Amino acid sequence: MPRDFHTSLLYARNLPVFGKLAYFALKVLGVEVPRSVRIGEDCVLEHGGFGAVIHSKAEIGNRVKIYPNVTVGRADIYKPIEESRFEGIVVEDDVILCPGARILCKEGVLRVGKGTVVGANAVLLNSTGEGEIWGGIPAKKIGEREPASSAVQPGEVGARTENALR
Repeated sequence: MPRDFHTSLLYARNLPVFGKLAYFALKVLGVEVPRSVRIGEDCVLEHGGFGAVIHSKAEIGNRVKIYPNVTVGRADIYKPIEESRFEGIVVEDDVILCPGARILCKEGVLRVGKGTVVGANAVLLNSTGEGEIWGGIPAKKIGEREPASSAVQPGEVGARTENALR
C-alpha cells in the first residue's frame, strides 16, 4: 500500500542521513514524534496527523491509525521528569486513535490493547483490553469491536455498545 507524504516522513525519521531532516519536517507539519519512538509496520497518520504528539517513551504497534490532534504522553507533566513514575505507553496492533484522543499515563506502563478504539476527544487514563471501544472524559469502556470475521448485515450497528452510564 503506498504511503502518504506524512506517513513516509514518519518512517524516514530513523534513516541514518535523512532521519533528522524528516523529524524536523514532521515538526514543521505539526506532528511531534521523536526519533526514539518505535513504530510498527503500516502505521498511518490519517489526514496528515496534524497536531499529533507522541511521547519519546511510547511504542506504536502495527497497523495503528493516528488521527489529528492525538496526544500520547505523561499525565503528570506538572512534576519534574525525575520525580515522575511514568515508564511508557504501549499502543498495540490494529488500534485506532480517533481525532483529539488523549492517552495519558501517570505511573508505570499504560497499554492500549490490540484492536482497541479510543474515541474522538476521549481522555484515556487506564490500560485497555483487546478489541474494546473507549470514549468520554475520563474514558470508559463503552463497547467492543466486532471480530473481523463476522459480517455486519445492512441496518445493524457494527459494534456492541453497553450502557455508558453504568
